[in-house]
Amino acid sequence: MQFDPLIYPYAGRRHLIYARRGVVATSQPLAAQAGLEMLKLGGNAVDAALATAACLTVVEPTGCGIGGDAFCLAWIKGQLYGLNASGPAPNALSRSALKRQGYDKIPLLGWVPVTVPGTPAAWAALNKRFGKLPLTQVLAPAIYYAEEGYPVAPETARLWSKAYLNYAAHATRDEFKPWFDTFAPLGRAPYPGEIWRSPAHAASLRLIAETEAEAFYRGELAEKIDAFSRAYGGFLRQDDLAAFDLEWVEPLGVNYRGYDIYELPPNCQGLVALLALNILAGQEFKAKECPATYHWQIEAIKSAFTSGRKYIADPNFADLPVSDLLSEEYTRTQRRKIGPTAHLPPAGEPLAGGTVYLAAADDQGNMVSYIQSNYIDFGSALVVPGTGIALHNRGHCFSLDPKHVNFLEPGKRPYHTIIPGFIAKDGQPIGPFGVMGGFMQPQGHVQVLMNIIDFALNPQAALDAPRWQWIKDKVVAIEHKFPPHLAQALEQLGHQLCVNLDRAQFGRGQIIFRTKDGVYCAATESRTDGCVAAW
Repeated sequence: MQFDPLIYPYAGRRHLIYARRGVVATSQPLAAQAGLEMLKLGGNAVDAALATAACLTVVEPTGCGIGGDAFCLAWIKGQLYGLNASGPAPNALSRSALKRQGYDKIPLLGWVPVTVPGTPAAWAALNKRFGKLPLTQVLAPAIYYAEEGYPVAPETARLWSKAYLNYAAHATRDEFKPWFDTFAPLGRAPYPGEIWRSPAHAASLRLIAETEAEAFYRGELAEKIDAFSRAYGGFLRQDDLAAFDLEWVEPLGVNYRGYDIYELPPNCQGLVALLALNILAGQEFKAKECPATYHWQIEAIKSAFTSGRKYIADPNFADLPVSDLLSEEYTRTQRRKIGPTAHLPPAGEPLAGGTVYLAAADDQGNMVSYIQSNYIDFGSALVVPGTGIALHNRGHCFSLDPKHVNFLEPGKRPYHTIIPGFIAKDGQPIGPFGVMGGFMQPQGHVQVLMNIIDFALNPQAALDAPRWQWIKDKVVAIEHKFPPHLAQALEQLGHQLCVNLDRAQFGRGQIIFRTKDGVYCAATESRTDGCVAAW
């Protein structure tokens, strides 16, 4: 293995964290410490990841919840496993049903975009297959923080306030009242450092732990979800929950300059990152801070998203030519379309999203790349009464156009933005990585990976480097620290640049890499409340 972060002693103002026995990296310190606690109790990387994930539904509810979806790449005893725990549209939800109610597109809030949540099933399945500790022990820290309360972290408070303002116009509608009662009991979002608690959330977590998620899909919680849906004209039913089954999948991979980069297959958008990397692999980049480097990155992402929008969907409903898309012939064709100036891609644009990512590793070499989400803000702005469970709005990614590959159909899973990543070399694992944030995610994956592989930045420096985000057409958002001379050069190439001061829009990531000596090095975003908990 050529990659060895030990040759880089520090990374700007934030240092890399090294550990031997285990490490957890995520966007919230309390959650990272919950995962580390499992390692010290004799658990493995999966136990640590699940404790962290459950805790994040409490301490960072702006990005995820019990009522969302989850995906995982796990390196366990020398093999990489993929898990898709995204839920389908309810059986009663269809284009004709929505047309009868006067919808010409799928709304962002309310019951219409609610699909079957997969997160509790992911926790139970990973725990059963790979975990060493009982789920009741793994979820105990999350239950504690939900019951006893915790001080809200600064970035979480900012995103919470932003979501509250987005939802404020719906405060008087009965179906949204449980959200305001749960997440804004004082008539506002909590301030940084203010204590927030949700005993109902704790009770739901306890039921999920004790029943290994059966309560959520076939028991008490499923009954409450069904009743809430029926009361307000929703489509989700207990039968939809009971029928849900997650899927173990074969990870997709491409080789980029000698490194094997793995993502999950569709309905995930990880394919977008792989398509872009294939295009970029055919170019030589002499320097990171060079207009040509950024130009090719941006154009490759545009090309990859064009293919992704055309082909990525639930493979049970669409014949997806994944192997053809990743072929050298297709890659050459797409690469030839990139010229010296910015081009105008087909219509459409990426969206923002709220997500959490975590990486965990143990002293046996097991490593987990895990991501879960309620999608945009808190999701649908619906909280199941008496449970604290915020339901996601993932169905917003469906289309009502019958000709669209993501056309809404009962039992179909939507296009999914959340993507965990993993890197290996010569059959040996290097480690998990991820960048959360809606359609920024594959763009973040490409930028961070190139920072590391092409430009020899260590993981922390790779995460902290200024980013760009393709928005639509020729429009590219840049962070305020993006070099001005490069921005001017890109504008001369036809790119339309705009500065976005909200750093969260550029993704928030974590990385754990294993050195050739078996030492872990880990990094977390400067754009979030992130923490690396190490042992």
